[in-house]
Amino acid sequence: MGLLLSKSMDANLKKQQEFMLHNSRMQLERQILMQNQMRERQMAMQIAWSREFVKYFGAFFILATVGLTAGAIKRRKPVMMSPLVPLSFIFAYQLDSAYGTLIYRMREEAESIMASEHDRLDLPNGTPTFESIEKVRRAKSSLTSLLEK
Repeated sequence: MGLLLSKSMDANLKKQQEFMLHNSRMQLERQILMQNQMRERQMAMQIAWSREFVKYFGAFFILATVGLTAGAIKRRKPVMMSPLVPLSFIFAYQLDSAYGTLIYRMREEAESIMASEHDRLDLPNGTPTFESIEKVRRAKSSLTSLLEK
């Protein structure tokens, strides 16, 4: 009788463990999907910001170009057009960021760094562990309880 009960309990325990493993796996998959969606939304916002910035900076750049060119011609001083050099670099960078291939080149470089220079990505004091987080939490908890007294 006890052996039969023991086998039944073992089977139920095994089923429960499998169920818990399945649930934790599904929860992890959901978290990964959610984090990826949040990352995609943030990237979309950054690209949209870049495109909006290009519109405003482009208008400024055109006005500055027309104004500086007119001033240089009128006063016969070509040096007046010198601010257009750095402004053109900024404008080209912003255009590349908003509509060009900058994001793809950045991704390739990041992948290269992750593959060949992984040691540059290490965190100071290493990756946080459960124990290190608990140590800080306990210290704060004891500090808070001391301050409340």
